[in-house]
Amino acid sequence: MGLVLGRPSSLQMSEPSEKTKVPCRLAAILAADIAGYSALMGANEARTVRDLKDHLTVVLPMVSEHGGRVIDTAGDGILAEFGSVVNAAECAVAIQRMIAERNAGVEDARRMRFRIGINQGDVVFDESSVYGDGVNVAARLENLAEPGAFASPARCMKKSAARCRSHL
Repeated sequence: MGLVLGRPSSLQMSEPSEKTKVPCRLAAILAADIAGYSALMGANEARTVRDLKDHLTVVLPMVSEHGGRVIDTAGDGILAEFGSVVNAAECAVAIQRMIAERNAGVEDARRMRFRIGINQGDVVFDESSVYGDGVNVAARLENLAEPGAFASPARCMKKSAARCRSHL
């Protein structure tokens, strides 16, 4: 059943050593990918890669413009970290608007539409990447997002909406 009973005197607690401590921080994580990317690749690999690279040359700088940093890109995926969930949400909106503009003259079957997940949570970090539940939840939310939209927990959306309204 997963329950272990014992007397406090029978439990041995050891102090964590310097080796077991891992650096953690609160971060807003943005995870994005292209909906239907595999189908696009199956239809025309060369064009899909060219179109993706063209989009990424515009999208990736938008992350730093909104106060974030790109952690990783792999294929059609982007993982970025922000110090603020508001900045991450503003970046997601800017990305979706830019991609919609870029898709305006493209036939529907060839349009690339990002799905974006945003989560704020604790992450473990090192000099090059971030790890942990904060990242995992953002990736799960990305899978739930509609193409051309982003998904985020209600607590993050409330913070973003209040801040964005105050800037209008």
